[in-house]
Amino acid sequence: MTEKKTAKTKKQTTKKKQDSKTKKANTKKTSFKKDFDILTDKHIRLKAEFENFRKRKNKEISSLLQYDGESVLKEVLPIFDDLNRMVESAESSDKKNEDSLVDGINLLRTKIERFFENKSIEPFGEEGEPLDPELHDAMMTQQDKKKDDNTILSVFEKGYRYHDKVIRHAKVIVNKK
Repeated sequence: MTEKKTAKTKKQTTKKKQDSKTKKANTKKTSFKKDFDILTDKHIRLKAEFENFRKRKNKEISSLLQYDGESVLKEVLPIFDDLNRMVESAESSDKKNEDSLVDGINLLRTKIERFFENKSIEPFGEEGEPLDPELHDAMMTQQDKKKDDNTILSVFEKGYRYHDKVIRHAKVIVNKK
């Protein structure tokens, strides 16, 4: 009889061990499933968040490009206003206004030069400089024996450089011997 009890007990013990292993495996499976679901949810949310971020940035960049010149226009408008005042003053002209007109033109030139300086726009193309085909457009040639060959004799229009980029070449007359 003790043998039967012992045999039953061993069977019951092994069955209990198997049941506890199955329960642990099921618990692990459900734990892994929960973790997987959490990670999947995080992934989907992160993906949606990134997509929203991308759309928002595209909209901001588009808006910036659309109104890119706005700050430049705001800085040019006072110069244009000064020019209009000068024209109005010249129309009601007398001898005294001629001097004030010249002063107004000089003031306007100074404002424009300051504007260019603030925007990193540099003029180039002066008499006496050597001709550089990257910077200058030779409109004509003249002969001056006192000057070196390929030297700028006169400037029709100054050239302008914005940072390192030439935005307008200088139009010049060049010496050819």
